[in-house]
Amino acid sequence: MQHVLDLLDWDKLDLLKLLKEAAKLKKAHLRGKNEPLLAGRVLGLIFEKPSLRTRVSFQAAVAQLGGGSVFLNGAEAALGKRESIGDFARTISQYVDAVVLRTFQHQTVEEFARFAAIPVINGLSDYYHPCQVLGDLLTMQENFGALEGKRIAFIGDGNNVARSLAIVCGKLKMPFVLASPRGFGFDRPFQDLYRRLVNGVLNETTDAPKAVRDADVIYTDVWTSMGQEDQASTRRKHFDGFQVNLQLLKQAPKEALVMHCLPAHRGDEITDEVLDGDRCIAFPQAGNRMHAQKALLARLMQPK
Repeated sequence: MQHVLDLLDWDKLDLLKLLKEAAKLKKAHLRGKNEPLLAGRVLGLIFEKPSLRTRVSFQAAVAQLGGGSVFLNGAEAALGKRESIGDFARTISQYVDAVVLRTFQHQTVEEFARFAAIPVINGLSDYYHPCQVLGDLLTMQENFGALEGKRIAFIGDGNNVARSLAIVCGKLKMPFVLASPRGFGFDRPFQDLYRRLVNGVLNETTDAPKAVRDADVIYTDVWTSMGQEDQASTRRKHFDGFQVNLQLLKQAPKEALVMHCLPAHRGDEITDEVLDGDRCIAFPQAGNRMHAQKALLARLMQPK
């Protein structure tokens, strides 16, 4: 059994092997040949937060592989309220073959995994978003081929997506830089963890034009994540100058592509002209969530 909580325990070979399988499964899907690798298997989805991409991509993925799914929202699950997280994990382990958790606190995912007798997948927490970046890597591979040496500039908050992206870039020797206002970069505990477990260097700057100057990918995300809505107006002021717009793209190589994990706050972190432009691959990127997650589910749930 293998939990997927943060990708810190994955190495380069693990990532490349999953990408190879994801590409294979996507190719088969496009030919209309979905092999029922997970026939009779059931995936549980427990979501404290609302979701479009994570929920639908996982449910479609397991269905295309011949399995089924059950969904519980935050009120139905009431993790740690109606019963302890440990009791919930041990109980649902009797019914399903793997669980996807989408939670506010990463500690909830970690505690759930300690008690679960089945694989636990972090579908998003406040600290990491591993499934997002697996789809991102598949998208980059489709556009660039070999990933090593490709330069990623993340413009915005040092949030859960930025942390997960920095981890996989470090594993695959892809130069990564975070451009954010002072006080919104990576926190010290993550910096220490990264140095110890990824054995790389975290590059950070407060200069967005400098960050994109030699980028292959310009990546952005919302400035205000779910659970931070009361900070929206303050954050908008801090992030002035960190919008991915046509002016910023002029500072980047002409072949640089734009990615966004979505949903987008149009007019804040990214403009309509960029999100709807021919250099943006955000929507194929969203589609690749399903194919990367199919490979992940096959790895974790396929009968041995």
